Parts: sequence; structure tokens; C-alpha cells
Amino acid sequence: MRTRNSPHDSRSSGSVHLRTPGRHEQSPCSVYSSSSSSSKKSSYRRNPVKIAAMSVAGAFVACFTPPETKIESKFGDSNEYPAPSVASDASSGGSVKKHGSIRGIYASSNKSTHTSEPGSVKFSMEEIHKATKNFSPTLKIGQGGFGTVYKGQLEDGTIVAIKRAKQSVYDKHLGQEFQSEIRTLAQVEHLNLVRYYGYLEHEDERIVVVEYVPNGTLRDHLDCMPGNILDLAARLDIAVDVAHAVTYLHMYTDHPIIHRDIKSSNILLTENLRAKVADFGFSRLAADSDATHVSTQVKGTAGYLDPEYLRTYQLTEKSDVYSFGVLLVELVTGRRPIEPKREKKERITTRWAIKNFTDGDAILVLDPRLDRSRANNLALEKTLELALRCLAPYKQNRPTMRRCAEILWSIRKDYRELSASDTQSLSSHSLTSGSIREE
Repeated sequence: MRTRNSPHDSRSSGSVHLRTPGRHEQSPCSVYSSSSSSSKKSSYRRNPVKIAAMSVAGAFVACFTPPETKIESKFGDSNEYPAPSVASDASSGGSVKKHGSIRGIYASSNKSTHTSEPGSVKFSMEEIHKATKNFSPTLKIGQGGFGTVYKGQLEDGTIVAIKRAKQSVYDKHLGQEFQSEIRTLAQVEHLNLVRYYGYLEHEDERIVVVEYVPNGTLRDHLDCMPGNILDLAARLDIAVDVAHAVTYLHMYTDHPIIHRDIKSSNILLTENLRAKVADFGFSRLAADSDATHVSTQVKGTAGYLDPEYLRTYQLTEKSDVYSFGVLLVELVTGRRPIEPKREKKERITTRWAIKNFTDGDAILVLDPRLDRSRANNLALEKTLELALRCLAPYKQNRPTMRRCAEILWSIRKDYRELSASDTQSLSSHSLTSGSIREE
């Protein structure tokens, strides 16, 4: 299990901007293929009593296994659903760029041993030692199941996060798997995914070099560690970012990728609170030291388990959807998935939140640090309604991540409109009151 500060945990010393205007303004109709209007209006309306009963399965541990082969058939239809223009900073005109060119910003280094394989950069041990000052403890920024994470600086000045695997995790049978995953990571590029730069495989060393994101994790911000409270507008933005990233992994990569560990501590935030999903392939690079293999043993983080996987040992893209449902509850409540110090009925956050929602008391689960405004209350209700569908015990009852992104876009749009209306009404009321007093 990863610790709280994994995958890396450095926080900006500057002030945190609670809202990020102008992000993802385009309609989901241009982002994903259009759905029928009836589907948009009713696809997540269901009997709350049934859903409440279904959700009792709860969440205990997240898990990882290779994706089922049936998912691969989706890629053949990717032209029908062009990737969003916000989906990749390398995309143009709403289409995803297929990555065949090497990430060449380090290709000029004479000290690196670069592979000829497109899309991968192989670093030398000398470069890694120089970037991390020989793995200086002062540059250590995280510790998790993969190993230790260091902040480093490459020769061209780029600040990166360098993940050094636990040497005990690897044996002679895992080298081929590591190479396979490196090839997969080299083809993944998305605005809301932590960028992969390269790797090192030397004797018993396995190292992955990725983008450094300076503003800590979503969990840090929900815990107010940077000192500011995330307002609901920022939380909705983050939810949309994550939904876009995971949709990309499921639908627009050459080989569909199941993230396997969607959780708030794997969501890194930039200084303007743009979300970047981390560890989107690293879980397959290394299992925890007590694991046999990720496909034969349930692995993961307490609170994010897909109950169907626990029963069947078959992980699908809908397992990511389940974990995303837990994340949605986390965002609106501010609580961790498991709260062992609370009274028994509140210890499993999803169970507690869903019960209150189905009983008509959703407002009781809203993070107490957030305003009880009309806009917040409406967004809370709609977000919990989506979370209910994501948390369904059976995968066929859960929406796709693409559908989650569409619904969240609609929730955010309604939220912004109602917030603007409330602000305008309040301003008009203030002006009227001032005029009356003057008279």
C-alpha cells in the first residue's frame, strides 16, 4: 500500500488559487460522441432504495490485474469518438496524436544510452545519480509500494520526479514485464496524466522518470495541508480532469489501459489546480513485496475496491469506474474512504454518504467547510447520484468513464450557471437595499 505522500508530495509555498477559470469550456458533445437526449436525461435516474441496497457492498481495498481482452475492441471504434481537444496537449483539431516519435528532449545527451525504439528514452545511471545527487535523502519526496520517489533535475534544467523501485520487488521473471510496460507508458500522453520521460534498467535497478508536479496531491488539499480550502468549483474541475484522463486510458491509447489505483493521493495538482493522474502504469511495473503477481492476488488501497473483482478476480475498465465513484464521494465530503476513528455507521464513507443521500439527507454529507448554497446543494445531489451508479456492485450497472465525463461536464455547467445567477441576485439585492436606505 502506498503511503499518503506517494507518488510525490512537494507543496508549493505560494498561495493556492481556489478556482481555475476557463478550463474545459467546450461542450462534451465536441469532446465525446453525442449520446441520445433521453440517455442524457435519464441514464442515471434509478430507484434509490435499490441502489442503497446495492451499495452496501462497500469498499475495502483497490485491486490490480491485467485488463480483459474484450476492452481492446473499443480502440477499433476510436474514430467514432474523437478524443477531446483538451485530452492531450499533443492533440490537434479534436483528434489524438498517435505517438511514434521519440521523446527527444534528452536525445542529445552523449552520456545516455538511448534505445532506437520509438517513444522511449533510456537514461544512464550516471545521469540519474547526477539528477538526484546520488539519491540524496534531502531530495526524497515520496515513498510507496513502487519504491522511493526523488525530486531531480536533468542536465537541461527540467525538474522531474524519479521513481526508484524497491530492489526486493524484482526478480529475473519481471524484466520482460518491465520492458513491456515501459513501451506502453511511452505511448501515453495527455494533459491530465503525469508525463512519462524515460527509464533506466540496469542490473537490479529499475527507475522511471516522470513529470514533477509541484502542488501536492488532491488528498493533501482535501486535508487543507496547503492552508486553503478547495471550493466546490475547483473540486468539480478536478473531477472532470480525472474523468477525461481515465477515459483517454480506456479508449484512446493503442492498447486500453486500466489504471488500477484511482485515489486522491494519486491525483497531483498543478499550481493552478489542474489535476494530473499519476501512476497510470506503474502499478504493473511493480507489485508490493508481499504479492505473488498482480493477476493472482488482490492488491490495492483500502477503500477503493471493486467488489465484483473481489468476487471474480476479473478486473475490467469498470473497476476504474468503481474507484472513481469512491473518489467522487471523497470530493464532496472531504473525508477519506475509510474513517476508522468515527462512529461505526460513518466509518465507510461511501456507505454513510449513500445512505444519507437515499434517505433525502444529502446535505448532511457535504464537507462542512463548504457553503450551503443553492449551487453547492444541487451539485452535491447530482454528484452523489452519479457516484451511486459508479458504485453499483455489478459492472454492467456502472456507466463508462466517457459517460461519467459527460455527466460531470453537465453538472459543472449547471453549477456555474446557478452560481452566476445567485451572485447576480445577491448583487441586485444589495443595490436595492442600499437604495432603500438612502431614501
